[in-house]
Amino acid sequence: MQLRTTPNIADPDGFYQELIESQREMTEAEAELMNCKLVLILANHIGDRSVLSEAIERARGPIG
Repeated sequence: MQLRTTPNIADPDGFYQELIESQREMTEAEAELMNCKLVLILANHIGDRSVLSEAIERARGPIG
């Protein structure tokens, strides 16, 4: 499996809105915990260690 870096969410604005709304009533700490849990759930779904390692490296790098 290869890390997909091109847009792949059918409704990115809708997804972003859902994510923001899901955290609206949370404290900053609760929202951070939810984000960590979401990352682990999605990492488990991906499962491929090489893809996850590449994603970690890209996330650590500069934005853009």
